[in-house]
Amino acid sequence: MTHSINYGRRQFLQYSAFGAAAAMFPELLLANPKSARSSPTPGFKPDVEIEFSAREVFVPILNNGSKTKVQKYFAKLLKGPENTVQSFEDNYLGPTLSFAKGQKVRIYFDNNLFEHSIMHWHGLHVPQKSDGHPMYSIEPGERFVYEYEVLNNAGTSFYHSHAHNLTGTQVYFGLAGLLKVTDEEEKKLGLPTGEYDLPLVIQDKQFNRNGQLQYVRGMHDRMMGFLGDTILVNGKPNAEFAVKSRAYRFRALNGSTSRIYKLGWDDGTPLTAIGTDVSLLEKPETKPYVMLAPGDRIDLWLDFSGRPVGSKLAMYSLPFSGTMPPMFERMQRMRGGGQGGRGMMGGMGMMSGGLGQGEKFPIAIFHVTEKVGDSPKLPVQLVRRQRLTEKDVDNADNPLPIAISERHMRPLVNGRPFSLDEVMEIEKVKVGSIKKIKIFHPHEEHEMASQTSGHDMEGMDHGGMGGRGGGMGMRDEMGGGMMGGMMMAMAHPIHLHGQQFQVLSRKEGHVDREDYETVRHGFVDSGLKDTVLVMPGEEVEIIKPFQDFKGLYLYHCHNLEHEDLGMMRNFYVH
Repeated sequence: MTHSINYGRRQFLQYSAFGAAAAMFPELLLANPKSARSSPTPGFKPDVEIEFSAREVFVPILNNGSKTKVQKYFAKLLKGPENTVQSFEDNYLGPTLSFAKGQKVRIYFDNNLFEHSIMHWHGLHVPQKSDGHPMYSIEPGERFVYEYEVLNNAGTSFYHSHAHNLTGTQVYFGLAGLLKVTDEEEKKLGLPTGEYDLPLVIQDKQFNRNGQLQYVRGMHDRMMGFLGDTILVNGKPNAEFAVKSRAYRFRALNGSTSRIYKLGWDDGTPLTAIGTDVSLLEKPETKPYVMLAPGDRIDLWLDFSGRPVGSKLAMYSLPFSGTMPPMFERMQRMRGGGQGGRGMMGGMGMMSGGLGQGEKFPIAIFHVTEKVGDSPKLPVQLVRRQRLTEKDVDNADNPLPIAISERHMRPLVNGRPFSLDEVMEIEKVKVGSIKKIKIFHPHEEHEMASQTSGHDMEGMDHGGMGGRGGGMGMRDEMGGGMMGGMMMAMAHPIHLHGQQFQVLSRKEGHVDREDYETVRHGFVDSGLKDTVLVMPGEEVEIIKPFQDFKGLYLYHCHNLEHEDLGMMRNFYVH
């Protein structure tokens, strides 16, 4: 698990890039990362203080008596309500954190790994220095101090490693945990709490014969995304829940690095969603199934009322297609996989040893073990939100582009790889503004040109502001070619750091209709989100505020193998 890295060179490059960024953005007062936030800020009075650490340990995962080497977050509550930190024994998952809107939080993070790391508070609206940007990664033995006020409304977020080039690896080996936020509005709803408010953290893993985790083993896994053959729920295989005949709130998180889940009951019973990503919905939504991409969360209202003691319900990831490049899905069908089978290719599962993307497999079994007479009723109205419209944005006719591509076997955003010291003109955003953003797969060079023609494209062909372009501009990267365009297009979960956004529309311009029909009814887009799944050929428009904080805020693919390959960029909020 310890990775061979030239730390001296990596640290030199990190600090050099950090210095270059500071020179370009002096108003951000970027400091050397060693001193950027290694001690508490005088005058900041926290309501909650937590001491976090990350280190390698052995924990039992498989039911065979073996212990597996993992990376794990540990937390000690120094100040705050007793229920703030809920730790799990004999589990690789980090403790579940419970915050309340308005609390001021200070977290000390000690890196006791053998490699650099940093923590990202996925879904929280926090200042740049507390967002977990990889430029703040700390070395083994160092400490980082986060300080922020919880501005989010009630909802489900999570935290995980965001170390540069190591995000996928460290998350896969265990560095992640659930984070719950509550507020007064939520408390009035009478939603299930305590033992009836449960996590449903879903991940796929691959184990060798000695019970040790295996991860990416070549470029095929990086380009297509790593797929394991063992499904874990809340850190354990073969998940079973003993439930009473009443309603529960299950907070589902897709904690996998690249696998997409299509959650549904095997008997066809619909699912009811009450929250998505970072917020409760305005009203409950009933779906035949729910699509859950890496980084996505969905709060499910699972009601077992009226079901007899002894009955069982099976939750599955149901079959779907169209999320992988067509050639791989065709090979899977030809080799006997198809939807719901164990094809030899298995969506590149042949190479990674895992279940194919889009195959059917069980997630968890729910046993009704006790009959009770009372249960909370599903509220007709949950919360009231003022929904943003195109009237609220300042660029309705000229949306900011996020072009996602896989040309030349390189996952890119807007034709560029990640670079700390590069910001294109289209990535500069005024603080306080509300922007319309268009996320799409450019399938032809002329489409890329037409989508971006309304913007000042200075720097896009020559490496951007202070960038290292290397002579490969956007038009070169996004150009034609037999393996380019839609031939290599696959679904991408796009995550935007900072403030949450709203999905404005999904346009099916170039999607495969048959494939799209297997997923289209599972998107829950009405709530606040920070991650959105974009299917091949699909165009998704979102409205995102850039309020309160200046700084560099990442946007990237949450297929973590793609992120580590550089499918990530910065918005510069100034």
